[in-house]
Amino acid sequence: MTTTESADWLALLHQLPARPPYLRVKIWRRLQAIGAVPLKNAAHVLPRTEANRAAFAELLDEIVASGGEATLLIAQLVAGQSDGDVRGLFDAARDADYADIADAARRLIDTGPASSQDIARLQKRMEEVGRLDFFGAHGRQDAEAALGDLDRQRYQHPDVSRTDPAPTLQPADLTGKTWVTRRGIHVDRIACAWLIRRFVDPTASFRFIDGKSNQPEPGELRFDMADAEFTHEGDRCSFETIVLRAGLAEDAGLVAISEIIHDLDIADGKFARPETPGVGAMLSGVCASTDDDLERVARASDALDQFYAYFSSRKIER
Repeated sequence: MTTTESADWLALLHQLPARPPYLRVKIWRRLQAIGAVPLKNAAHVLPRTEANRAAFAELLDEIVASGGEATLLIAQLVAGQSDGDVRGLFDAARDADYADIADAARRLIDTGPASSQDIARLQKRMEEVGRLDFFGAHGRQDAEAALGDLDRQRYQHPDVSRTDPAPTLQPADLTGKTWVTRRGIHVDRIACAWLIRRFVDPTASFRFIDGKSNQPEPGELRFDMADAEFTHEGDRCSFETIVLRAGLAEDAGLVAISEIIHDLDIADGKFARPETPGVGAMLSGVCASTDDDLERVARASDALDQFYAYFSSRKIER
């Protein structure tokens, strides 16, 4: 193969030792991280730029230091695959990345509103993929549109109200149930789950689903969903609705937390309690630390227990 200064590609050929076994995965992840694509399972290639040459050279040094062998080439395609074919490999890889971002954004839209941390994570991922999008993959437009819709949604609360009168439920009707809500729980849903486990039914289980509405199975109760048994009613958030309809409205600690959750969820400044920003920061931190819904409930519950104890020990100013 003839090489010239006008060659288009950098090609890294490498062979790894059998041990340690994790090395193969490590190198594969490094190749993914710099945007290299495999060419006929014989080499990994990148467009010929100084930045890509430096990235390949660093990886070559790591392979050699780990006991492997590697060679870095400047290459031109003469026969077989064309430059367009190889560009197509890069576009396909980036299109898959963009599709993942768009899908994640739309899931958050469907279960939203998304937290600032969720949006920031996807925006950061978009920037990372964009740096590896050497030829302008078409999937970028769809991902950008989905992220734009997600960002605009943060200023809108999804409609999770009821169209029919709420069902009449007795305290006994609230125990031994599976409570269903939208996946990707945030302020109101996290607080509701804590409230249910702490004051309604300590044995309650939860199921998290995609979508703003759901037809319940026998033994299920829904909350903070469209037409749910417990959701937004009038100007009340779902937490306030559960407190009221579960007969807990005389509990001073829960009244205080209700007012905080209302202002964080509805964002109308109705109660303006001084503790609201602190509770909001705590819940945002929980959401930033894990994507697992049950883990979010568990991590927030300890803090909400402490807030409840604090408010219960004080005379609530109304």
